[in-house]
Amino acid sequence: MNRVLLLGGTAEARALAEALNDAGVEVVSSLAGRVTRPRMPVGEVRVGGLGGVDGLAAALVAGGFTHLVDATHPFAVRMTANAGAAADAAGVPCLRLARPGWSEHPDAGCWHWVDGYEQARGAAEGLGALRPFITTGRQTLDHYASWADRDVVLRVVEPLDVEPPARWTVVLDRGPFDVSAERALMTEHAVDALLTKDSGGAFTSAKLTAAAALGVPVVVVRRPHVPNAMNEVARVDDVLTWLRASSR
Repeated sequence: MNRVLLLGGTAEARALAEALNDAGVEVVSSLAGRVTRPRMPVGEVRVGGLGGVDGLAAALVAGGFTHLVDATHPFAVRMTANAGAAADAAGVPCLRLARPGWSEHPDAGCWHWVDGYEQARGAAEGLGALRPFITTGRQTLDHYASWADRDVVLRVVEPLDVEPPARWTVVLDRGPFDVSAERALMTEHAVDALLTKDSGGAFTSAKLTAAAALGVPVVVVRRPHVPNAMNEVARVDDVLTWLRASSR
């Protein structure tokens, strides 16, 4: 009997948990606990850190798990690296499930692609941005500390741990978003640059369509490379196929 430990917190992880549950596969979803009110998947759920590579490897063995699936955010590089190393240590097959990025988006060729958040800030400054819209996540804010003199719009899922600069507008919200609301937000604040990261998927892609309609330039942080040469798939069905093949 297969028993899957699913590292989740994403829409893809929730969809996979549901598919595994429907297929009669035992699955335990593990959430990091960074979001106060996460959207919960079906089935058994554990919340909280696993203790790095050693802790995760021990959990795999102690829990009798036959497979590990990493369906965390595409930018959760450390967790993905830990997953690969822990799976190797525990002798458990491991797979990465990640939504497709936005590199194939119709407007992708018009965006300003960069390799990190410092470069994103520099690219926006090079565009003359004075009213940027930051959607790269609250853990990236140190890279924009020099923008205290700008009318920044910052959207985050969780409240900030520190007081933002006086000229910043903080929007607490999470996807899915629609194009009309994104256009209204950008228009209200006269946004002149959108900073985002290549999260992919449809939950937060409306801002890209809105930016194109308003003529707002877009700066996109590229995805990090998948560590440990971990095999990666983009669809829930691909995980089910892998699970069947690796269980023979």
